[in-house]
Amino acid sequence: MFKILLVAVGVILLTIGLVKLVDKFIPTKFKPVLIVALWALIAFLGYNTYMSVYNPILFNQEKEKRYAKVISSLEDIRDAQLAHRTVTGKFADKFENLIKFIDTAEFTITQRKDSTVIDEEANRRFGLNSMTKEIVVIDTLGTASVKDSLFKGSTRYKNMMNLPEGVGKPGAKFELKAGFIEQSDVKIPVFEASIKKDIILYDQDKDLLVAENQVMSVEAVNGDNIKVGSMDEVNTSGNWPKLYDTN
Repeated sequence: MFKILLVAVGVILLTIGLVKLVDKFIPTKFKPVLIVALWALIAFLGYNTYMSVYNPILFNQEKEKRYAKVISSLEDIRDAQLAHRTVTGKFADKFENLIKFIDTAEFTITQRKDSTVIDEEANRRFGLNSMTKEIVVIDTLGTASVKDSLFKGSTRYKNMMNLPEGVGKPGAKFELKAGFIEQSDVKIPVFEASIKKDIILYDQDKDLLVAENQVMSVEAVNGDNIKVGSMDEVNTSGNWPKLYDTN
């Protein structure tokens, strides 16, 4: 882009120079038309130079606004999936199943307490009556609705599969996967929810979008999609920098 700006500025300066040459050496009867044409060219080049700088600014502003909304939705999906794993031991592989779970499921509320009791086996082994041991007592206190715990009266979870309103291609949806990976002969549940940047920014400048899909930076959303979780490793984090976090 810097090279383009230098070329544009050079052409503008050259055109201004031509205007002066025309004014000095071209016969009077030809001057008005040529000078008007050259000033029109200067205006055209100046406008394009300005837009070459301003378009990326507008693109980044719109991108950040849309990404923030998408990431907020992905955080809702992650919260719902973590609750699903807590209650069922696995992640949901379909949004309809996840929504049904939120509507009906409950967390079990427990209380963990450390306690000291007589160690009867040790006392019997050593012929004593004073030996004790530490144990953990878990009491069930009741249950709490998953829906109320996560969404506090909001019904936005019913549309969690859709991109937020005003963001991306109309009718676009997040992609959801879930399954298990094996580590040390243990099957561990994993999930991934994602959406392509091409869908989020479908109506933006195509050249800038190509560059955005290739970005690699600690302060940016890297790669060609925005996602949370992974199907390849035990990971429930998102691929966005902390500046986008809403929780």
